[in-house]
Amino acid sequence: WATSSETSTKGFLVKRRPARTEDFEVIASYENWGPLASKGPEGGAYSYVDANVSPGGWVYRVTECETNGSENDICQALVEIQTEEEQRGAVIAAVSIVTLGIAAVVAGILLDPVGGY
Repeated sequence: WATSSETSTKGFLVKRRPARTEDFEVIASYENWGPLASKGPEGGAYSYVDANVSPGGWVYRVTECETNGSENDICQALVEIQTEEEQRGAVIAAVSIVTLGIAAVVAGILLDPVGGY
């Protein structure tokens, strides 16, 4: 995410919850992970990679923490983490679709009675 102004921002929290549930947990904070601290009044670009997540649906939320103690949720995203088996299945499906597409083009060229003209 990116900000264009952080005049009273101390930093950000990254929260996560399983899909179809209500309660978020804080998984990273500007207080314990420096890159989430405010980059100053002009704002900046931020990122966070969650390396400790299991397969399934997850909702991530970024919360801005202000110098006056208030918190503002600024963005939220639903992320689906696939198992290795699901990832293999997606690759196999993609390869199959591409192979069928190539076969259709080759068949069209070979079976064209006009010779492509």
